Amino acid sequence: QVQLVESGGGLVQAGGSLRLSCAASGRTFSTYVMGWFRQAPGKEREFVAAINRSGGSTYYADSVKGRFTISRDNAKNTVYLGMNSLKPEDTAIYYCAASGGGNYYYKESYRYWGQGTQVTVSS
Repeated sequence: QVQLVESGGGLVQAGGSLRLSCAASGRTFSTYVMGWFRQAPGKEREFVAAINRSGGSTYYADSVKGRFTISRDNAKNTVYLGMNSLKPEDTAIYYCAASGGGNYYYKESYRYWGQGTQVTVSS
């Protein structure tokens, strides 16, 4: 069992930055691929970014590539999402998730989910 707790969301103006954190407890953090997803009102939950177990490989949705950075610190059992040049369309609840395997892009590959943190970008 893995428990995930996100933090760092908030209200920011367009063009601003935020850094989300996701702290994990339970089973060994480093054995999981970690991902960030987001869900805007009335929309499906969508992939944002993922990072492999060692942190050596990262993957991004086209909509955030070049603006967002995913990283992890296995010693601290924490995964981060740095978000720059934020746009109003980035407004959503952001979830971190842990996957034991499978295609990192699909939410079905993730077994454990956090409760989410709200990010609101004003224009």
